[in-house]
Amino acid sequence: MAGEAIIYHNPKCSTSRKTLELLRDNGIEPKIVQYLKTPPSRDELVTMIRDAGIDVRSAVRKREPLYAELDLADASDEQLLDAMAEHPILIERPFVVTPKGTRLARPMDGVREIL
Repeated sequence: MAGEAIIYHNPKCSTSRKTLELLRDNGIEPKIVQYLKTPPSRDELVTMIRDAGIDVRSAVRKREPLYAELDLADASDEQLLDAMAEHPILIERPFVVTPKGTRLARPMDGVREIL
């Protein structure tokens, strides 16, 4: 539905919780997608990363142990996208999508640009 805000949320993540609170403080009740349970498709990831104006590597959780286990330090963008699609724990969080744009809320203040 046009006009709906979406947060790709992990309730265990403090930045994700604070970003959700920021949205609500600004009168926005977003659709909450718990991306570990309902991961975005590879194509959705490509779109979110492009729309957020970041590179693929910026969208990967490098501190996640699986990043090292899968030896992704030298992976191509295509390999990173494949890994994130297969293992959503590797997706940096939270992504926020509003009618005004898409941001990866790291830092969280970037989300203010699309409220």
